[in-house]
Amino acid sequence: MAAASIGDRLDRLAWSRRHTTILIALGAGWMFDSFEVQVFSSAVGPLGDEFRASVFARDAVLAVWLVGILLGALVGGRLTDRFGRRRLFLVTLLWYAGFTMLTGLAPSLGWVYALRFLAALGVGAEYAIVNAAIAEFMPARVRGRANAVVMNFWPAGAILAALMAYLLLNSAALSAGLSWRLTFVVGGLLALVVLFFRRRIPESPRWLAVRGRHAEADAIVCALEAASGQPASPGHASAEVAPLATGAALRELVRRHPGRLALGASLDLAEAFGYYGLFALLSVVVLPQVQFSQAEIPFFYILGNLGALAGGLLMSSFFDRLGHRRTVLGCYTAAAAGVGFLAAATATGSAAWVTVAFVVANACATAAWTSAYPTFTELFPTHLRGAGVGASVAIGRVGAIVGTLLLPALATTAGATTSYLLVVGFWLAGAGAMAVYARRGGPEAAGRSLEALSPRSDLATTAA
Repeated sequence: MAAASIGDRLDRLAWSRRHTTILIALGAGWMFDSFEVQVFSSAVGPLGDEFRASVFARDAVLAVWLVGILLGALVGGRLTDRFGRRRLFLVTLLWYAGFTMLTGLAPSLGWVYALRFLAALGVGAEYAIVNAAIAEFMPARVRGRANAVVMNFWPAGAILAALMAYLLLNSAALSAGLSWRLTFVVGGLLALVVLFFRRRIPESPRWLAVRGRHAEADAIVCALEAASGQPASPGHASAEVAPLATGAALRELVRRHPGRLALGASLDLAEAFGYYGLFALLSVVVLPQVQFSQAEIPFFYILGNLGALAGGLLMSSFFDRLGHRRTVLGCYTAAAAGVGFLAAATATGSAAWVTVAFVVANACATAAWTSAYPTFTELFPTHLRGAGVGASVAIGRVGAIVGTLLLPALATTAGATTSYLLVVGFWLAGAGAMAVYARRGGPEAAGRSLEALSPRSDLATTAA
């Protein structure tokens, strides 16, 4: 048997229980990242009441959170390229779980701001770390589908957050002041359960190989080969890449992979503006307008996230077969159409139609962003993957901040339809970015080795 690279050996592995363990452990962490994001929307009411916060002060907590995610994605992406995937996804889990629990003990609104910002740094780092790790472990033939399945733990976390918030915040045995605190404390404790599974995930062999740690990479791949029922195959050393400082990493991305970085940033900006902005628009303007009661709102979001889960899983079933470029283009276009349907439903003033349309719109939106993350993650070379994903996510959080602040304000002055049309425009801009990338020769990654997608000799072109 000819000597094979670490990447070749990983790509030809049969699926095993070790792959399933890795998928579940990373997905469960992603689920609690979502839980962390979603639980605040339920707790902000009683939290704000306890601290007598104004509407602006309550919105500012979300703004602080999004800024934390932006910085966490940038810093976490570089740290995971420098220190490894495994070390960082253990540290970030402990980090955000700890600060989430401390939020439940916050003595003042100022402490809430500080603790939410610190927790958000960990969640932002997870975006780069989880996406890099799952892409680097999975065989090429199922990489896209496996990554998409991990992304779909996000709506599962949102459903869990809504159910727990409903039980705690509506409990007759708990005061409003105690219920929101317990929501954060219990959420942080549950996230720590994932640590048991994550500790069983080895370091990424691909990352070890590019750092010159070939013996460690070979040992991990041999163990995966044994778990898959395949004989260990001889390997050869791949080229070592020295770690880069943050500025150098970003310069290399811009110089050698400008089209890939532009695609990642465009896709993430479009989805973050549409996703976060739409939820803010619904919460602040639309649901009160169509007369949803406070008791009905948690169930509205539970139904919406059930639709999201269905949409994301449906997408993952054809992601690798249809092709990543084509799937992203189709899903972003469908997300725009879903928001158009929601705009029409809102114009009727019917709570039932708004609920149905939200389920459809959220299904399409989730299919879009869960296809986008695997697509741009796999395009970056291993030694820059964390930095590339982190930079893309950071730019996307700018869209989330602008959408969250702009869309409700625009709806109150110009009507909800205007805000919906702006969201439609962003989803179509994301679709346009993918169309341009494909037209200019950007590679189709479905079923292809990560090493084939980013050879070290590949010089910068607009598509590369």
